[in-house]
Amino acid sequence: MRPKILISRRLPQAAVDRVARDCDVDHNEANIPLKAEELKQRLQGKQGLICLLTDKITDELLDGLTELKVVANVAVGYDNIDVPAATRRGIMVTNTPEVLTETTADFTWALLMAVARRVVEGDAYARSGEWKEWMLLEFLGSDVYGKTLGIMGLGRIGRAVARRAAGFNMRMLYHDAFRPAPAVERELKVEYRDKESVLREADFVTLHTPLIPETRHYISTKELRLMKRTAFLINASRGPVLDEEALAQALKEGVIAGAALDVFEQEPKIHPGLIGMRNVVLAPHLASASIETRTAMSMLAADNAVAAVLGQRPPTLVNPEVWKG
Repeated sequence: MRPKILISRRLPQAAVDRVARDCDVDHNEANIPLKAEELKQRLQGKQGLICLLTDKITDELLDGLTELKVVANVAVGYDNIDVPAATRRGIMVTNTPEVLTETTADFTWALLMAVARRVVEGDAYARSGEWKEWMLLEFLGSDVYGKTLGIMGLGRIGRAVARRAAGFNMRMLYHDAFRPAPAVERELKVEYRDKESVLREADFVTLHTPLIPETRHYISTKELRLMKRTAFLINASRGPVLDEEALAQALKEGVIAGAALDVFEQEPKIHPGLIGMRNVVLAPHLASASIETRTAMSMLAADNAVAAVLGQRPPTLVNPEVWKG
């Protein structure tokens, strides 16, 4: 009998076809999030689940799903999954690292450039019909070339951001709880600083930290008040890393010059204080949203799920302690 896998939301057809080669597929093609009760019902008799960050895989949901072997998340982060609960039940959890590194770094720079040069404001003005003539002092932004970039988290994405910054002749500072080898610092031309020093010296601060208990509200009122009044904050990591209430207040008071966010504390909700601000660029979690990358993420999740239900070790296993191969 072929294993059965539930795909909780619409995926690229190539990923669905990959699963269907070896498994029976229950695919939520409506692309509407399944409520917890319906998700649990459809998981009955299934050995695998491919899900998105919007699916909450809780202890209660997993309870009684005795045939479930794997939860394959189509994302790098997996805070939507109760990993300890899955581990206790011997359920493998997987994610999709590495395949979205470069595109997320690209989008970090898209956000940085957009907020520095007021691209979104300018676009809205150009479309409004109010633009009558070119003016010397209209929509003045901030230069990027030659400035100081502060990178919070020098993992895969932070390093990719640094490689791009070299083309802008930027001085690069970074902070990370786990400092890499000196050879990495030399290659990237980055300088290690403590967190406070990075915030004080950088003209642009980009966040690339994982979401763990220690990084929740990693940037809040204290940190924002260390930054230059001319500085910009960019977050394309995880929403709760940044205290949105504190950011809204800091921007209102002119503590920093602006911010650009792709992720939010309570997605899809955005702090109302940020929505009306002209010096904030807001994107609906688009960092990995290229055709190539979202397809690659889905294919990796499919490979993870299929491997697990066929008794093979998934390529990117989050909780290896459950593997008994």
